[in-house]
Amino acid sequence: MLTIQELESACESSEPIVLPRHEIEAPELLLRTTYYPYGFPVEVRTNSECVLEQMREIWGKFEKQHDTEPIRCDIQLVESDSTDCPPAPTSRIMLPLMICVADANNYSIVDLEQCRTKITISRVALRHPLYAQYFLLGTAVCCVATRHTTGVHAGCVALAGRGVLLCGDSGAGKSTLSYACARAGWTYVSDDGSFLLNGGTQRLVTGNCYQVRFRPSVTQLFPELADLEITPRAAGKPSIELPTSQMTNISRTPTVRVEYIVFLNRRAEGSPELAPYRKDVARQYMRQGLYGPAEIIAVQHAAIERLLAAEVFELRYTELDWAIDRLRALVVEGR
Repeated sequence: MLTIQELESACESSEPIVLPRHEIEAPELLLRTTYYPYGFPVEVRTNSECVLEQMREIWGKFEKQHDTEPIRCDIQLVESDSTDCPPAPTSRIMLPLMICVADANNYSIVDLEQCRTKITISRVALRHPLYAQYFLLGTAVCCVATRHTTGVHAGCVALAGRGVLLCGDSGAGKSTLSYACARAGWTYVSDDGSFLLNGGTQRLVTGNCYQVRFRPSVTQLFPELADLEITPRAAGKPSIELPTSQMTNISRTPTVRVEYIVFLNRRAEGSPELAPYRKDVARQYMRQGLYGPAEIIAVQHAAIERLLAAEVFELRYTELDWAIDRLRALVVEGR
């Protein structure tokens, strides 16, 4: 703020007075870059190169697949007196807004109808990349997961261009079987997070084909992963992350048409089996994680119904090799 004496002096000089920005106004966001998480354009505006560096870590590997209107994401870096990593945010949906607040300097506001995201992040939060990327910088993907796609808790692999969606609870083995299939010659799409495209009738699913994430115990099955670093998570259990760029013998694709939906069951008693599964259970499994305005939910429900035109099975197994062979027979022979 200018003092009264400074204002008097400026007025007496008859020179134009340039008032300073109000202290609660956002800084000018002069840096701009477009990224393509899951193939959709997100235009990022910010006042910090450090923010752009971390955004590249999150989304820089994805390539453009869709010509949709860009999601707008404004990120302002602010200074703070704190030296500690902020707490985990509290999230609330106040339609059409999704609001996540950690403290006065770290929060995000996502407008799910307008596909706009506003993020304020402190410099100290940026010093903790796992925190910053997981809780704040990645929140624009909420617009991808509502406006353009329907998120499904499932891995996805493909054989000869025919996709198999691998569903199940946390710990059911989606990442493990996805990776095992990829090692056996399948095409890798995603480990446990797949996004069904809302439009069209093709049952297209896209995923993060650029990494596989495992629980540390997976080294018992895949000894080649034993030397990889165990990564602490901002939320959830520690994991081993394997960039697929390091997997020279594995093919990958970001998008595939789903021909089969398979629910994994490694705990069933009796002989291993691939059996038809209940579509009513599959429907509720896919619906339970949806959020957003009613009109968006309706679009997502319709997308799930189109997906359920694919055959749905339960795979009861204990041995990975048997599971891979049985899925191969399903895709190749249709049985």
